[in-house]
Amino acid sequence: MPALVDTTIRLLGQEPLAGRMPTAELLRLAELLDRAGFAYLEVSGGGVFDTAVRRGVESPWERIRALNERTATPLAMALRGRFLVGSRPVGGEFVSRFVASAAESGIEVFRLHDPLNDVENLREAGQAITSAGKEFDAGLVYGSGYTNETDALVEQACKLPELGASRVLLHDPSSSLQPQRAQELVGTLADASGLPVGLYCQGAGGNAMAAGLEAARAGADLVATAVYPVALTVHRISGEALATALSGLGLDTGVDVDVLWRASELVDEHIGDEPVTPLAPRISVRAAEHRVPPGLVASLDTHLRALAAGDRLDEVLEELTRIREEVGWPPIASPIGQILGSQALMHVLSANRYGTVVDELRSLIEGRYGTPPGPFDAAVKRAVALSGGAPEEETPVDLDSLREEAEGLASSEEELLLLALFGEEAEPLLKTIRGRASRDESLAAGGVDQARAERIREIVRIVQESGVGEVTIEEAGMRVSVRRTPEPLEPGLASVAETGSEAAGLAAAPPSPEADGLVRVEAPMVGVFYRAPQPGAPPFVEEGDTVAPGQTLCVLEAMKLMNEIKADGPGIVRVIHVGNAEAVEFGQLLFELEPIGPPPLDAI
Repeated sequence: MPALVDTTIRLLGQEPLAGRMPTAELLRLAELLDRAGFAYLEVSGGGVFDTAVRRGVESPWERIRALNERTATPLAMALRGRFLVGSRPVGGEFVSRFVASAAESGIEVFRLHDPLNDVENLREAGQAITSAGKEFDAGLVYGSGYTNETDALVEQACKLPELGASRVLLHDPSSSLQPQRAQELVGTLADASGLPVGLYCQGAGGNAMAAGLEAARAGADLVATAVYPVALTVHRISGEALATALSGLGLDTGVDVDVLWRASELVDEHIGDEPVTPLAPRISVRAAEHRVPPGLVASLDTHLRALAAGDRLDEVLEELTRIREEVGWPPIASPIGQILGSQALMHVLSANRYGTVVDELRSLIEGRYGTPPGPFDAAVKRAVALSGGAPEEETPVDLDSLREEAEGLASSEEELLLLALFGEEAEPLLKTIRGRASRDESLAAGGVDQARAERIREIVRIVQESGVGEVTIEEAGMRVSVRRTPEPLEPGLASVAETGSEAAGLAAAPPSPEADGLVRVEAPMVGVFYRAPQPGAPPFVEEGDTVAPGQTLCVLEAMKLMNEIKADGPGIVRVIHVGNAEAVEFGQLLFELEPIGPPPLDAI
C-alpha cells in the first residue's frame, strides 16, 4: 500500500506563501499533521532557507527544532545535491557538516536530488546522511525534454543503491509528467534500481493528481501531498483527495482524512482570502504549455514588466527551450532553471545570442556543476568560449577560517553554515539573532539566568496550549505561577508571580482603553514586541502611516520564534501602545488603526 508524505509546512515556509501564516500557527498545524498518519513531514529545503535569510526574521534551524519538539512523525528536508540549500556547489566537508547540523536539529529523512540528474553529485551528501544514520531518498528530476530521457533516468537509477539510497523519488518540478509516463517510469525505475519508487510532482488542471493515482496503481510506495488549500494554490496533490481516491481503489494509505480537513481549515484561515500573484492563471497557463516551473515563469514575468517588456514573456520562454537544447537538456530544477532563464532574458532583450553570457552558464558548460543528460551544442560551446573566460573556480569555503572572520556574528556551527552559503545576504538575519542573544544576556543581568528564562517561557506555553487553568513551579528558591484569567470566552494569562528571588516576572496586561471607531490590534500570545525586523532597521510602521491588508505591523518573539503581526484590513496607524523590545501579554493592546472605508461609488 502506498504511504503519503506531507509537504505543507515546507511550502508555507517558501515563496509564494512565506509569511502568510505565523510561526505559532505553523506549529499548531504541525501538531495536527503529526496525528494524520503520514510517513514523514517535509518541513524544510532550499526555498525555506532562502526565504528565511531574505526576510531576516527567524532562523530556519530554530524552526526545524521547534517543529521537532512538537511532533513524533519523522521530519524531512529537501536538498539540491552539492548545492544543498543554496545556489553554489560546495565541497565534501561542508556537505558533511551541514547534514550533521540538520540531523542534530531533528531531520530524519533527506530528499536529495541533483539539478542535472548527475547522481555522482549526490555521493558526498549521501555518505554524510547514511553515516548520520538517517534515511537517504534519492530524487531523479523528470522533464528535461531530452529524447532519450527514460534511458538517461534508468542509467542514473542503477547507480543509486551503491550510493546508499533507500528509495528512488521521481521528482517533477515542471508539470511535465503525464499519468501514463508516471505509471511506466515507476515500474521501470524500480526494476532498474531494485529500490522502492516514490513520486514528488506538481501540475495544474489535475495533472499532478492523475499522475499520483497512476503512480500508486503502478506500485509507488510513497506520494508527496499537501493539504487542500496549499495544493490548490501551488498546484500540488491534495492529501485529502488522493487518500480518498486511493481508498476507493482498495489502496488504503492509513491517512486520517478528517484530520487533514481540520488542518485545511487552519490553513484556510490565513490564505483562504489572499490571491497568490505568482500563480495567476496567465502564469500557470504558460508554465504548463512550456513545461517550466510556475515560479520561474513568474520571476521572468516580473523582470520583463520592470523593464516595460511584459509582452515578451512568450519569446523568453521559447528562447529558454532553445537554450536548454543547446546546453544538454538539463532539467529545469533550481538553481539551473534560474541560470537558463537569466540567459534567455539577455538574448531576447539584447537581440544578441551569447553576446553576453552569465557566469553560471559558463560554469555549467565547463562542467563545474556536473554532467547534463544530453550533449552540448558544439557551436554554442565555441561561442561561449570566444565571448570571454569563465571566472576562476571558487576556493572551497574554509569554515574554520570563516569562523574567525565572523567572530561576533556567527557564534554556532549552524549560523556559520548560513553565512558560508549565503554570504552577506545572511548578515541581517545573524544580526537579528545576535540582538536576541544580547537581550537574553540582559535578562540574566536582571536576575534571571538563561535556563530559568527558558523555563518561564515553557510554563507560559503550557498554559496557552493545554487549557490548564494554573501551573505553579517551585525550584531553587524561585516560585513561578501562571494562571488564566476567569474571562470565559477568551482567557488570557493573568499573572506570573515570583518569590524568593530577584528573577523578573511577566506582569499582567493593564486593561486596554476603549477606542470608538478604531480597530484594536492585540497580542495573540505572550512575547517580546519588536517594531523593526532587526536592530538598526527602520520600523515596520510609524504613527500616521497608511497600511494595507496583510502588511506587517510588528514582530512578536515567543519561544525564540518570530511571529509577524499583520493588518487585517486597510487603515491608518493612530496609536502604537508598546515600545520596542518590551514584553507583552496575551490580549495586550498593541496598535489602534483607523479603518479606511471603500472608495465612493463615483470613484470606481
